[in-house]
Amino acid sequence: MGPALEVLLRERTLRLALRSLALAAVVTVACLVLGVSTAWLVIRSDVPGRRLWGVVAALPLAIPTYVAAFAWIAAFPDLEGFVGAALVLTVCSYPYVFLPVAAALQRTDPALEEVARSLGRSAAATFFTVTLRQVRPAAAAGSLLVALYVLSDFGAVSILRYDAFTRVIYASYRSSFDRTPAAVLGCVLVTVTVLIVLAEARTRGRAGQARIGAGAARRTATVHLRRWHGPAVAWLGGIALLAVGVPVASLTYWLTRGRAVDLDGGALLDAALNTLTVSALGALATTVLAIPVGVLAVRHRGRLGRLLEQATYAGHALPGIVVALALVFFGIRYAEPLYQRTPLLVLAYVVLFLPAAVGAVRASVAQSPPALEEVARSLGRTPGGVLRSVTLHYSVNGVP
Repeated sequence: MGPALEVLLRERTLRLALRSLALAAVVTVACLVLGVSTAWLVIRSDVPGRRLWGVVAALPLAIPTYVAAFAWIAAFPDLEGFVGAALVLTVCSYPYVFLPVAAALQRTDPALEEVARSLGRSAAATFFTVTLRQVRPAAAAGSLLVALYVLSDFGAVSILRYDAFTRVIYASYRSSFDRTPAAVLGCVLVTVTVLIVLAEARTRGRAGQARIGAGAARRTATVHLRRWHGPAVAWLGGIALLAVGVPVASLTYWLTRGRAVDLDGGALLDAALNTLTVSALGALATTVLAIPVGVLAVRHRGRLGRLLEQATYAGHALPGIVVALALVFFGIRYAEPLYQRTPLLVLAYVVLFLPAAVGAVRASVAQSPPALEEVARSLGRTPGGVLRSVTLHYSVNGVP
């Protein structure tokens, strides 16, 4: 206990925690700005090529942070430290905010915004006081994912040489036979994660977001940007350039420059097919498991629902290599038939990406009116039938 307490009370431990939290805070705020603004332009405005911009905005999720960091530092060798890590993690992580907020904006009823405008509120005031309040649960879920992702990231901070928890933990494991410092720092990282999850739950509040008034819900009207078309396209194009353009251009440049390695087309094709297959299985399994957790977190706000929802975020705060090693140990000791098999890899994807799916499901179900479910039950539908034909249908389509 003595050595562990000594490591915990070191000034370097406190400094490391502050550095990691500062990086997480800056990246989270930047992702909120990029994610919310991009979602609003893609869903609510008449910016040209909205569907294309929506696809481009989600593409950074397909670029690992270590690949993006390598591409950026190859193009700009002086980019390192806090600024470099914050830039790379922001452009790689903002889709975690964009996707749930875009889904929430598709399902909001325009009545509240129209009432605010009829009472004299300006368009900007309506956006900040009405629209943002309606998408707050989705934005909070996305922000939580970003913060946990930044704390768990190892690739970007290691390549860009910024001392965060994961980089120092890895260096401690590699440089010494004494694993105590690394174990203590790992426990501190888990503690910080728990505090962030609890803080997000408190800021979310218990207020409902579903529409309960009379009448039929309508789809929101498209906002005509007029003279703001140019700035909107420039904003979306600038984000796409930083998030996708620079990494793709840098990697293409080095690929064309390299002649030392002969690429095996057959091996690349097999790897691509395997990647698509495992990705599809991981997405399917993650979605199937996220639906009951998201519904339970919204419709049954008890201790069990909160515990299940918050437990899903634990894996998102751990570096991928830690999850992989834990599952390898599990496969060797307790599930040998699954060792080095596809199901174990799919399980790893579920652990890492379940929080993103739960956040999206929770935000959608929160906007599904409970009254519709009560009516369906009164007409004889079973709970499973209500979930399938009312809750999930409304969550996907927005308007019944």
